[in-house]
Amino acid sequence: MTVIPIGRINDNPGDFQSLCVIWKQAMSADGDIAFDFTWCDFLRPNALVFLGGLARLLQLRGIMVEFRWQTLREGAVRMNLAQNGFLHQFGGLQGPWKGNSIPFREDPQQNERAFANYLSEYWLGRGWLNISPELKDRIVAPVAELYLNAFEHADSPVGVMACGQYFKNQNELTLAIADFGVGVPSNVRLYNGPDAPADTTSGAACMQWALREGTSTKSQKGISRGAGLHTLLDFVCAAKGSLEIYSHDGHFRLVDNQESYATLGPQFEGTLVNIRLRCDSAYYDVAAGNVSVVSF
Repeated sequence: MTVIPIGRINDNPGDFQSLCVIWKQAMSADGDIAFDFTWCDFLRPNALVFLGGLARLLQLRGIMVEFRWQTLREGAVRMNLAQNGFLHQFGGLQGPWKGNSIPFREDPQQNERAFANYLSEYWLGRGWLNISPELKDRIVAPVAELYLNAFEHADSPVGVMACGQYFKNQNELTLAIADFGVGVPSNVRLYNGPDAPADTTSGAACMQWALREGTSTKSQKGISRGAGLHTLLDFVCAAKGSLEIYSHDGHFRLVDNQESYATLGPQFEGTLVNIRLRCDSAYYDVAAGNVSVVSF
């Protein structure tokens, strides 16, 4: 059995590299795998959806995966993993309860309506952010589309993992979504539609095309998807947050109102989305198609 240590994992670029190291260790292991938490003192939601999806992918391939919960010390990490249901989902005895977390969710099969309700109720409906019902619906729609992409574009064999957390001390709300399909750049490179991009040599170019407003490698009744993404990006900027998407060899980052695209080289098979929002006293609404801060 291969023992893979899980250390402190935040959601910075270096932490993503740590997740990729875990991925490579798991993919190259000979035999069953155990995750050891002896040195773990912090885990963000992005780490949980990644580890959960990786575990399901390994199990699908006939590999036994053990989460050695006896190595996880008592404290905040264990409490959060128990509270959001991750602990129980992967062999722990303690069941979840309602607290400051967005429950860990596994969708092996597509259920768009249930996932949209999950986002509306547990992510944006807990009172941590003060937004209008119309804006909430407009934000949920493009995030639910990222979920659909995992099934319709990426063919993720394990579906989608999601969870999040409200960090009261930092006044910050996070949401992470992961799948283990072929990734955004791979789909863009395979697309041969009339509006196909001229440059697909880099992950950055593929991500830039895929995230352009109204662009999609699939359409529904002749209408391309992706039209609501700009509302999500506007809201992230208004809420002084950030949005990152890691997918195969591509990386998109929105932080401090600045967008950037990068080619990282093949990292892992799949897509990891991480959204961070600042929770303040502002009331957010939508007017003329744009997000507006009504009052503080």
